[in-house]
Amino acid sequence: MTDECLQAVHIIGGGLAGSEAAWQIATRGVPVVLHEMRPLRLTAAHKTAALAELVCSNSLRSDDREHNAVGLLHAEMRRLGSLIMRAADAHQVPAGGALAVDREGFAAAVTAALAAHPLIDIRREEVAGLPPADWDSAIVATGPLTSPALAEAIAKLTGEDALAFFDAIAPIVHRDSIDMSVAWLQSRYDKTGPAGSGADYINCPLTREQYQAFVDALLAGDKVSFHDWEGTTPYFDGCLPIEVMAERGRETLRHGPMKPVGLTNPRAPTVKAYAVVQLRQDNRLGTLFNMVGFQTKLKHGEQTRIFRTIPGLETAEFARLGGLHRNTFLNAPKLLDSVLRLRAEPRLRFAGQITGCEGYVESAAIGLLAGRFAAAERRSELLLPPPPTTAHGALLAHITGGHVETIDAGARSYQPMNVNFGLFPPLAQAVKSESGRRLRGTEKSLVKKRMLTTRALFDLEHWIASGPRVGGDHAAAAE
Repeated sequence: MTDECLQAVHIIGGGLAGSEAAWQIATRGVPVVLHEMRPLRLTAAHKTAALAELVCSNSLRSDDREHNAVGLLHAEMRRLGSLIMRAADAHQVPAGGALAVDREGFAAAVTAALAAHPLIDIRREEVAGLPPADWDSAIVATGPLTSPALAEAIAKLTGEDALAFFDAIAPIVHRDSIDMSVAWLQSRYDKTGPAGSGADYINCPLTREQYQAFVDALLAGDKVSFHDWEGTTPYFDGCLPIEVMAERGRETLRHGPMKPVGLTNPRAPTVKAYAVVQLRQDNRLGTLFNMVGFQTKLKHGEQTRIFRTIPGLETAEFARLGGLHRNTFLNAPKLLDSVLRLRAEPRLRFAGQITGCEGYVESAAIGLLAGRFAAAERRSELLLPPPPTTAHGALLAHITGGHVETIDAGARSYQPMNVNFGLFPPLAQAVKSESGRRLRGTEKSLVKKRMLTTRALFDLEHWIASGPRVGGDHAAAAE
């Protein structure tokens, strides 16, 4: 039910977190003003004016709700009425066991839904600095590419320097320029996934000699040079450039994005490739494929030259080459309370990657929570955080207090984190088979994950059923 007297909640940033937060607030009858600076001002990574534009991979990663923490997060978000998941499900493309999307269709669907909602006012303007004082409720969801003026204002307000790390973008190849007489279609272990057939990836095989030559070329390739201030900025390990991985050891890529396991070349089924480069469908038409795990800071000319040495990509045409950008995030455990408010100025909430979560889905999930917290507060309701046994609750708990700074003292000890089962509280009971037999190895791991996900979904339903309560001490609840 809409209350005509409710003031709007302002959201700065129209990425995945800001878009999801706006949707959650508006569907609870609270007006929203969504401020997005694109297309008036673009970032180093964005290319369009669309809301929820995907700037790196088109994959939302595993959709396995029983054995994967991000798949569980997908399931929880669907249950919580996520706009991001609705658009992703409607615009998915084949990707084995992963949920990947046609990036243009996905962003267009999110943009259209938000533009059509009567309680959402989208304003194309930059908020250069802290939100005005008369915005008594605002969510900062400016993502990893927060404008320098706003980042500086936040740093002054919190008394801390903003933290930063580098993130890299993988190249995208035109499908019809790939030599399919060399490459073949297959998902690893023939997994089908939500929109897949078991043959969703293009695989380019390398022999030992070809792999060693490729690594040599990566190490010798001309890279983008850093500015002086970039010299001490770390990378996020989940998105390392391939040449940085190669520098860590000649076999690193073979055990990472170029691992050959679970793949069989139908033209030579008895010959095991030494390494494999995989490409994943990037749009619904199937005309574009991205190079999986091939984030890079190589200069564009070097990328074209080196990547065309990969068997099957000798005549590859690139729709987009890789790149590098700087990400910014807060020391969230110290600066934010349990409902994502800035302790130094509680009228401000933060959501998405600026809080130190990593990944599209995680960013949207924190946007979802920030939106629900802001809507409840605006309606004078008390909404407690979800239980830490849920994927949403586990991720929120890590962001707002799960990091133990005394282990690795200093602001930089808090680093971006994807959702994973290591963030969940341990099970209360031992992991056993239905007959009571003790389990070991892979069997134990699979059963444990199923137990964690079953508990999570049960506890999420209880949290949903309990709902927000009228009145209550918001400040006390946040601590």
